[in-house]
Parts: sequence; structure tokens; C-alpha cells
Amino acid sequence: MLKESLKKGAISFAISSFCGMIINFLIDIFVAAAGLKDFCSISPAFRELFPTPAIAVYTNIMLYGIIGATFAMMTFVFELERISFLAQSVIYYIVTSAVCLGITMLLWQLQRYPNALIGSLIGYTVTHIIMFVIEYKKLKKDIKTINEEIGAE
Repeated sequence: MLKESLKKGAISFAISSFCGMIINFLIDIFVAAAGLKDFCSISPAFRELFPTPAIAVYTNIMLYGIIGATFAMMTFVFELERISFLAQSVIYYIVTSAVCLGITMLLWQLQRYPNALIGSLIGYTVTHIIMFVIEYKKLKKDIKTINEEIGAE
């Protein structure tokens, strides 16, 4: 299970980093086309944490990868048979939100903007609740189908 989780994490890290790089690239192209000079697709506060803008951008891309890897690697929790789906979902939420919101705070300096931080946390929580409800309904349907097939035999 650990080997498979690490494999998922590595693949997701690569995909997330690549997608982050493409998004930053597209933002920079559109901004340059609009005539803005010296624009960087990361927040000025984040950029100030690094000696050069290039290092800030590369770190930003790496952080996208870490978020993606965390989401992928934490799916192992849903393979644990001894705990309930609710407990699995809560563990997944706590770990992924800690990583995702921690990185988001670093990238966007949300601690400077309490309303943005609260809004991000609420949005993240609502998204997880929606995902839980959808998956729970799907699981109930699957269990009903299995029980009907077992009963039919």
C-alpha cells in the first residue's frame, strides 16, 4: 500500500507541477499581450520571500506539485477497512486541508487577509462536504446492488 501511495504521489506531483507551470505560462502570455510589463504570476508578498523572481516561480510550481501529491497519496486512507467512511473522509479532509491551506497561505499570504482566509477555508470545507455526500450516495447504491445480487443467488 505504501509503494502504491508513493507512486500515486509522484505521478500527481509531476502532473500538478506541469499544470501549474502551464497555467503560470498562460497567465504571463495573456498579461504580456495586454501590455503589462514586469508582471509575475505570483503574489508580490510571496515573491519577496526569495532572492530572485525565478526562484519564487519555481518554488510556486513545486508547491503546486506538493498539493497534488498530498491529494493523491492520502487516497490510501480510503483503503483502510477497519474505519468508517466518515472517519476516512475526516482524516482525508484534515490532512489535505492542512497542506493545501498551509501552502495557499504561503502563496497568497492569506494571513494578511482574514476574510480571504475564512472564505478559502469555507470553500474548501463545502467542497469536501459535497464530495462526501456524492461518494456516500454512490457507496449506498453499490451496497444495495451487491445485496440484491447476493439475495438473488
